[in-house]
Amino acid sequence: MDAPPRSSAPTGGDPLTRLLEGPRARGAFLIRASFDPPWSVRVEDRAPLTVMLPVRGDAWVVPDGGEPLLLRAGDLAIARGPDPYTCADDPATPPQALILPGGRCTHPDGRSLNGSMDLGVRAWGHRADGATVLLIGTYLLPGEITGRLLDALPPLLSLPADVWRSPLTPLLMQEIVRDEPGQEVVLDRMLDLLVIAALRAWFSRPDAEAPAWYRAQADPVVGRVLRLLQGDPAHPWTVASLAAGAGVSRAALARRFTDLAGEPPMTYLTGLRLALAADRLRDTDDTLAAIARQVGYGSAFALSTAFKRRYGVSPQEHRGRTARTARTEPAPV
Repeated sequence: MDAPPRSSAPTGGDPLTRLLEGPRARGAFLIRASFDPPWSVRVEDRAPLTVMLPVRGDAWVVPDGGEPLLLRAGDLAIARGPDPYTCADDPATPPQALILPGGRCTHPDGRSLNGSMDLGVRAWGHRADGATVLLIGTYLLPGEITGRLLDALPPLLSLPADVWRSPLTPLLMQEIVRDEPGQEVVLDRMLDLLVIAALRAWFSRPDAEAPAWYRAQADPVVGRVLRLLQGDPAHPWTVASLAAGAGVSRAALARRFTDLAGEPPMTYLTGLRLALAADRLRDTDDTLAAIARQVGYGSAFALSTAFKRRYGVSPQEHRGRTARTARTEPAPV
């Protein structure tokens, strides 16, 4: 039987900790939106993740392919891109503005709004003291949110005010309209913390649609194996070494892991390694050979073959698409 690594304690924390390492905003699009009814904004920015937090009044979020969601003051919603949606005072209100990539805003027919709804620093809408006020934060580029985190989320999730409390809300309300040196970095980190806190609360709800592997972490055997894999995904794991680390037989581990996590342990490990590789291709200039070593593949060729099988494109094509998106992303107006 293969021996576990010299230190069997995971180095990267629990699976949720590793999952939530993802948010890394860089020049995120943040605004304080203020409206009087009737109002409706169509969002087609293809952003990977957007958080919406009403602080006054109600708002409906209407995804193209799902049920409308009513948000009341204090509730929070997170929309996972790239699918479009509409935010409005009522689902029947026709859109009055269209949000495009990079925060660019136009009339629904394509005419520029020419700043007509600007209300000051990061403030936008009808009037500053509107009946409905929302804080909106958007991650603009895919590399700012790990693919693994996006895969774990539904297209639209919400947290009602009675289960969602955060001291960040009033602080963000104050900071979002300030124009100070370094303010962009301050707001980026605040958005990261807000999203992490919200997702932690959402994953912890009994009725949350969390992925099977997340629910399985409560199991004493499978949870231990998940922590081993998450803590050191590049280690040359085998079912035997994982079973040794969990104190069970290989057959018992394979059966229990598959039943609770929804896939065999080595299949899970492959998905984890490829997701990490995809993120590093987006976020770094490391060579494919270096990334292969970082995520546990013996060569660039082996990683490239597995990557294309999983994602349908080569690592170079994946990196090129991300680079083109970053170059063509228009600046917010």
